[in-house]
Amino acid sequence: MIKFLMGAFITMMCLNAAYAVDEIMPMEHHVMNVTDARISLHLPERMKQHQLADMRAHLETIDSIVGLMAESKFAEASKLAHEKLGLTPEMQRMCNMLGNEKATAMGLAFHRSGDELGDALQTGDINRSLSALHNTMQYCVECHATFRQ
Repeated sequence: MIKFLMGAFITMMCLNAAYAVDEIMPMEHHVMNVTDARISLHLPERMKQHQLADMRAHLETIDSIVGLMAESKFAEASKLAHEKLGLTPEMQRMCNMLGNEKATAMGLAFHRSGDELGDALQTGDINRSLSALHNTMQYCVECHATFRQ
């Protein structure tokens, strides 16, 4: 049951990411004409590509954490959360370079929640860990709903 719930959660998050695309995409024989009202961060191209790569790495880390949770490898999942999602000095510098106070605050909160996720995983409590994971993912959803590159 837990594997099913985690799989459904990841599927939901991937679908959310699919809806965050910046371009108009054809769907079968219809074209979606949607105005993107999200706030542009106006990042220089090099920084934009770096930021996108970081976000993809965060998603891969979350996928790995879910897999480790399914195998009851909470200590390994905790280490990943702290090292890859937590508020490291590098992530703090990156967030501070976004040029938008709200985006910076959201990014820092996301990384703090990564550390909280790591702490929850360390307990081995599946419900506490899933709750912390949900909290971390909510920052992803909120940020992608609010901002665009």
